[in-house]
Amino acid sequence: MNTSLQLGFVSAILPELGLDEVLQFASAEGFRCVELMCWPKGKAERKFAGVTHVDVGTLTKTAAEDILAQTLKHKVRISGLGYYPNPLDPSPEVSSKAIQHIRKVIRAARLLNLDRVNTFVGRDWTRSVDDNWPRFLRVWRPLVAFAEDHGVTIGIENCPMLFTQDEWPGGKNLATTPVIWRRMFSDIPSRNFGLNYDPSHLVLQHMDPALPLKEFASRIVHFHAKDVKIHVDRRNEVGVFAPPLQWHQPRIPGFGEIDWGRFLATLMETSYRGPVCIEVEDDTFGKTLDGRTSALKAARNVLQPFLPS
Repeated sequence: MNTSLQLGFVSAILPELGLDEVLQFASAEGFRCVELMCWPKGKAERKFAGVTHVDVGTLTKTAAEDILAQTLKHKVRISGLGYYPNPLDPSPEVSSKAIQHIRKVIRAARLLNLDRVNTFVGRDWTRSVDDNWPRFLRVWRPLVAFAEDHGVTIGIENCPMLFTQDEWPGGKNLATTPVIWRRMFSDIPSRNFGLNYDPSHLVLQHMDPALPLKEFASRIVHFHAKDVKIHVDRRNEVGVFAPPLQWHQPRIPGFGEIDWGRFLATLMETSYRGPVCIEVEDDTFGKTLDGRTSALKAARNVLQPFLPS
């Protein structure tokens, strides 16, 4: 049983490295875990997507054993498997492919002796939350039951997926606020259904990211450490109803709005003891491999002093 928070990172930022190289880097830099991306092989559909460090479509028991042997060699845990599509896309073809691949990720987690898969619930961004709800239940009740059957818990990231014009006006993920989380867990009360909590997405919505922690601590199954910079001068020009990329910027922890000492102190007051995985979507360190690994190291240096060993 884990009794401390485990610092790691999301593998999406290292697409050109193979799995062994990712684990080797993690070990060398003192990271204890990595969330491994499991997108279908092929061209990325958006930035930070399309990364495949575990090919769940072809994963066999032997291949899973090989992956576990690599983690033991490098002494780095897999915090969970990640795949972040839109299972409620209005296109039946897009939605069906996402749902089927989520099932493959869940099966792969079981082969890897993992109990955690992270994803989005999705949304038809042209419709309201209430109008999306019946379809959300039709899609997610069977998926959660499937996860239960495999001994896997699904962590839903609270990202609004509302950044650019093609995600306007509602965003492509429903699970963005405490009001919606309460409704979600009331209608699907399974303990195999939880949150992959990212505080930056609450800051984007002008909310206190620490406030929901105690209420939802028992539902947090994974954690993304990401920050955000709000450009007030730009917001004063375009307003909050403009696509958010016009007035905000993803940053690594320590370089944005969040007081990480205060935030992690609040997190430590809860029952959550699990992965804290740095997610890098911050181009200010450069887009090269060296720049992105430097961003991971800088974020580690910010967070490490606040995390008990």
